[in-house]
Amino acid sequence: MTTTHHTAHPVPAPVLRELRTLDDAGRPAIPRTDDEGGAPLRCCLRRSTPGETIALVSYAPLRRWAARTGADPGAYDEQGPVFIHAEQCAGPSPDAGLPFTHAHRMLRRYSAEGRILGGRLVETPDAFAPALTEAFTDPEVALVHVRAVEHGCFLYEVRRDDRGAPAPEGL
Repeated sequence: MTTTHHTAHPVPAPVLRELRTLDDAGRPAIPRTDDEGGAPLRCCLRRSTPGETIALVSYAPLRRWAARTGADPGAYDEQGPVFIHAEQCAGPSPDAGLPFTHAHRMLRRYSAEGRILGGRLVETPDAFAPALTEAFTDPEVALVHVRAVEHGCFLYEVRRDDRGAPAPEGL
């Protein structure tokens, strides 16, 4: 059996630069010191550590993807809160694998037109890769958003064309 590699894509660096100034809800980012740590950072796909400067911003991942691809997600367009470093960071570690797999997650599937094709609850870390492989066996699935179950927040994106290579800038 062949193992398929799936890459977790963080919020792209050019988008992060924009979000650090004005988020997708039109609000300025407000940096704060994270006293406790543990916030899921979408810029580097790891948990924050105590003392780091982070910001909670509104992000519309499907809207930004649709603007780049020409899709029209219609009512499926949404924005929500994401934690990011308040200043530029190094991004994810190249060998980090799939992050944030320690809790139940929803894998939400989208078509190339930006429509939701369904989702799947993933309950254990070892179920992530098979669930992603299963999602992409459907030829209609263009991308998958990994989301937190408890709040529905966007964590990261996995794309059909992943071959383990990093995403081009701005995607």
